[in-house]
Amino acid sequence: MSTVERLKQAALRLSSLCNASIDVIEAKSDVAHATNPLDYAWPHHVQYLEQWGGLGAKTLLLGMNPGPWGMAQTGVPFGATKVAQDFLNIEPKQLATPSNAHPKRQIEGMALERQEISGTRLWNLMEGHYGSAKSTFENIFVVNHCPLLLLGERGQNITPNKVPKAIIDPILDACDEHLKQVVDLLGITHIIGIGKYAEERARKAFNAPKKGNGATVAGREIIIDTCWHPSPASPLANKNDGADWRANVIACLERNRN
Repeated sequence: MSTVERLKQAALRLSSLCNASIDVIEAKSDVAHATNPLDYAWPHHVQYLEQWGGLGAKTLLLGMNPGPWGMAQTGVPFGATKVAQDFLNIEPKQLATPSNAHPKRQIEGMALERQEISGTRLWNLMEGHYGSAKSTFENIFVVNHCPLLLLGERGQNITPNKVPKAIIDPILDACDEHLKQVVDLLGITHIIGIGKYAEERARKAFNAPKKGNGATVAGREIIIDTCWHPSPASPLANKNDGADWRANVIACLERNRN
């Protein structure tokens, strides 16, 4: 079985586990709407895996979880609709809005005009740095740790670390296992957490110390690092019109080259 087929199987297993957790999350936390883009947006996500999942990248960029204007619409990590189509070559498919979705966060898929700023910044930087999608994915691959979009009653994002541990920990454990599977399947040697939360999840998954290079897995050293998150809510990402953020990410990519 090919690497891409194994990546697809791993993603489907995680999707199934997440689906089974949604009722509990909504019943026992402040999350009013928990939806799973790996499920309803699978026609897009599978294209991402099939086109870009087997090109030899040994550095993994790890995000936290989807935003309502990015992966929630496109099924692609940091997937603003324009870059998902123009750079990542994702063909638009008809997607169904989950029955439990927030009424103000309907799934428009690739037709969504609003562009996720984080995703636009990230993928535009990858294109500028590597020159093409093919070259990008020969060097890096991008995965979100948790695939669930978590929204409160008002439609506000709720990050996984804000959900009660008793509820979210079993899900995050499954996400850790998925991360380890992706690292193993791709032969990843460097993980870059996009933001501190993602770095901390990677360190937990691989039993790595809170500080230092990383961990040794099956005789292979896994270097764990972090770069600034591209969120427009982050002062670091916005400083000097984003120039400092771009310099930070490029420096991180360069010191984690194979």
